[in-house]
Amino acid sequence: MAAVTWHRHLRVERMPQIWCAGCGHGTILGAILRGVEKSEIDPSKLVIVSGIGCSSRAPGYVALDGLHTTHGRALPFATGIKVARPDLTVMVISGDGDLSAIGGNHFIHAARRNLDITVVCFNNSIYGMTSGQYSPLTPRDAMATTAPYGHIERPFDLCQLAIGAGATYVARGTAYHAGLVTNQVTRALKHKGFAFIDAISQCPTYYGRRNRMKTGVEMMKAQRDTAVNVKRAAKMPAEELAGKIIIGDIHVSQASEYTEEYQRVIDRAQGRT
Repeated sequence: MAAVTWHRHLRVERMPQIWCAGCGHGTILGAILRGVEKSEIDPSKLVIVSGIGCSSRAPGYVALDGLHTTHGRALPFATGIKVARPDLTVMVISGDGDLSAIGGNHFIHAARRNLDITVVCFNNSIYGMTSGQYSPLTPRDAMATTAPYGHIERPFDLCQLAIGAGATYVARGTAYHAGLVTNQVTRALKHKGFAFIDAISQCPTYYGRRNRMKTGVEMMKAQRDTAVNVKRAAKMPAEELAGKIIIGDIHVSQASEYTEEYQRVIDRAQGRT
């Protein structure tokens, strides 16, 4: 058996991590680091950017260059890094509130530009760090501290939003399907263009206990029981897909990448073409 080498990307001196018992974020982070290892990307050329929230603590445990930025602004910082240094591989780690609420406009336009970065949303359907307010991804009728009688808003499907905005690699996995997330991270890092992974995580502390799932195990069983592979989903009628999580590679396409197009503008301006 090959030696386990992904641990070299962890700052073990910062353990134990601060996430609650049963939280899925540690599992998702492990899947990401395994994906980084499988991609064979030079770690010295990889930068991880995060905003604010439970998920955004992840770069603090990773022995790679990282940037912990302001709430919702991870993508603008990541854009600046990639435009200034196109040779770097840039990954954004963000939560559902951080990415799709205050950071929603940045998400749309980064996808529209097809910037060559990988974005992983640690999607636990709640604002965990600030005590359980509902987010744009909280399911309808779910309970939250700001929806004590049930959430009435329709949630985003971030994968469909990413596709509509122009992302060229879009996938979804769960903490239960951590091996799938690892492979998706590997493919996303190798993809030329905007790559988005919706990684369903669990928050038993603020989401689960208000919604009749008191432990991380219960919530992971729910991920297992509601997940449907995208190929199978394509053959199922809409009524059978109600309440299901579609996982797998949802969309893959090719389009011109932003920093390459930008370099061509520079070349024309300087008379090199």
